[in-house]
Amino acid sequence: MIELILGGARSGKSRYAEQQAVASNLPVIYLATAEAGDAEMRQRIEHHRHRRPAEWQTLEEPVQLANAIQQHASPNCCLLIDCLTLWLSNVMFDKNGNPQEALFQTQRTALLDALNHCDGRVIMVSNEVGMGVVAADPLTRRFVDEAGFLHQALAQICDSVVLVSAGLPQKLK
Repeated sequence: MIELILGGARSGKSRYAEQQAVASNLPVIYLATAEAGDAEMRQRIEHHRHRRPAEWQTLEEPVQLANAIQQHASPNCCLLIDCLTLWLSNVMFDKNGNPQEALFQTQRTALLDALNHCDGRVIMVSNEVGMGVVAADPLTRRFVDEAGFLHQALAQICDSVVLVSAGLPQKLK
């Protein structure tokens, strides 16, 4: 089963995903996509790290997510990926904010292919970023557009899609 969990910042989406992973009664591999570029991000990562059960295996994979899915997905394990929008940012832009079009296209295609062919339980967390005003700058507009296109493509693959708002899950699919 493949599940996509969407929500805004601090909506409760990660907590809900963690609850789903526990409920799977499978060993959990947590695929973390975040990179700590500043002190505030280090705090966010640490907060997530402390909340996870000690027996979960954590693998940091900011770019090669498809490879990690191919390597670790199995019927005897639950993969929890948090979060796709950080991964998207990592593949769309380098550390200086410059577009990486070839890397983005390659990794996006690889991710969708890996999910189409994976066996086992996969739970993906992603920020729903398209519910606000249209961004003022072209790079942000492109990111919001690509996140929306990615979510639409993933929703077609997923068995379940849930939107979390104010800590409340709403089943979309």
